[in-house]
Amino acid sequence: MSRMLRAGAIMAAGTMVSRLTGFLRTALLAAAIGTWALGDAYNAAYMIPLILFDLLLQGVLSSVIVPLIVRAQQNDADGGQAFEQRLMTLAVVVLAGVAVVGVLIAHPIMELYTAANWSAHKVDVAATLARFLLPQIALLGIGAMAGAILNTRDRFGAPMWAPVLNNIVQIGMLVAYLKIGTADIEQVTYGQLALLGLGTTAGIVAQTIVLVIALHRVGFRFRPRLDLRGSGLGQAARMAVWTFVYVGVTQLGFWVTTKLSTGAGGQAAGAGNSAYAYAYQLFQLPYGIIAVSVITAMLPRMSRFVAEGDLDSARAEFASGVRLVSSVIVPSSLLLLVLGPAVTTVIFSWGRMTVDSALYIGYVLMVFGLALVPFSIFQLLLRVFYSFGDTRTPAAIAGVNVAISATLSLIAYFVLPVRYIVIGMAFSFLITYVIGSGVAWTLASRRTGGLGGREVMAGLSRMFVAAIPASAVALAVLWLVREIAGITPVSSAVVLAVGGGAGLLLYLLTAHRMRVPEVGSIIGLVASRVGR
Repeated sequence: MSRMLRAGAIMAAGTMVSRLTGFLRTALLAAAIGTWALGDAYNAAYMIPLILFDLLLQGVLSSVIVPLIVRAQQNDADGGQAFEQRLMTLAVVVLAGVAVVGVLIAHPIMELYTAANWSAHKVDVAATLARFLLPQIALLGIGAMAGAILNTRDRFGAPMWAPVLNNIVQIGMLVAYLKIGTADIEQVTYGQLALLGLGTTAGIVAQTIVLVIALHRVGFRFRPRLDLRGSGLGQAARMAVWTFVYVGVTQLGFWVTTKLSTGAGGQAAGAGNSAYAYAYQLFQLPYGIIAVSVITAMLPRMSRFVAEGDLDSARAEFASGVRLVSSVIVPSSLLLLVLGPAVTTVIFSWGRMTVDSALYIGYVLMVFGLALVPFSIFQLLLRVFYSFGDTRTPAAIAGVNVAISATLSLIAYFVLPVRYIVIGMAFSFLITYVIGSGVAWTLASRRTGGLGGREVMAGLSRMFVAAIPASAVALAVLWLVREIAGITPVSSAVVLAVGGGAGLLLYLLTAHRMRVPEVGSIIGLVASRVGR
């Protein structure tokens, strides 16, 4: 576990800075364009290149590309260099072509993802933004391939730190927009939309440049190669079929979510797609800092263990990863449940936003907080299947997830009052991943001959017990401050500093006294760094 912890710590540091600057970027975005019509249009357009990139490459990276690169590095005479060059060439050509086509058909794409109750002008604004954002697809592909190759060489720093530059560029753009732009979709000009769209894309350009430089420094030299016959990419394509099914199914679920949330926002301003998107981004912070870091370090090693037939080591790697992730995710989940509205009031009650709009995002975040543990464990379980080269089982599980999520979200849309629709959709997300993680655990355990479920559950139980007093302290501080000063950005900041800080410290002390080894390891790592 110490090796995983060290690798995870390097990535977590970069990810933490990335997420914190991302916090600032998101807060400035909300302050600049709000969570009303223009905010919904931007957030809908912003997701399109990410959706297309996810459909075409992102899902394939962890499930297919990383394990194949590892095998090529082990088995090919040139250490896998030619295989990596072919992969990069293919990604650049395909994604650049998709980006061009996407720009040309941006308007029909936005009509597909937005609600029927949107006006023609609102769809036009979203389509204009999408045209500025869609070139990101090619840049994201280059950066993702560079990151995958770096990860297989155990170089994790650059992929985690590059997004910081992206956020800084976008922060600069948003500061400019706050001074010259508007949050009124009826008054926004083409020049202001260009500033929003091109400024966002410029951040991705900067991020990609950092990753390409890092890749060059580890000795990778890109040479376009189209000699694909007999290169092993046929095997990758066959393995990727089910990954494309998986991604396609999950994006179908995302399409349902976007349609319903944009529809809710069309009926109740501030309670639509932007509120859902901002709450989801904040929910991703603890997951992104620790879980993504551990997953990124874990997958190449699990793939090597499976390729060598060492299932005992693969099981140990997985169990260690789950416990390490949970030691941070468990207290984060309960603290978000208690402090969600305080978090969003501090971040979003500025500029063109109101306290009420910020509080609404917080209520959605509270529900997402409960989903942190099942969601994170589910993502770790997927890597068990991917390390075996199995992409079909995750696709089948995704089908179950989407069926549950879509059904529950539709019920929420048609049954709940308009202001509660998005909150109900967050509950749908929670229930989906509770069921999905249970199904995935059962199937993965059969594949590996057991995943140490009793030991993992025992560790999780101790973590939850340690986190309950911490949550109680945070809740007490929240109640006291609210009674004295009400809910304001300043009082919420006090709640987070005092309640959140005291709660986190109490959790660390309690877990350490309860001999939760992962927390002890984290404390030891931090102490050693401080000692230096």
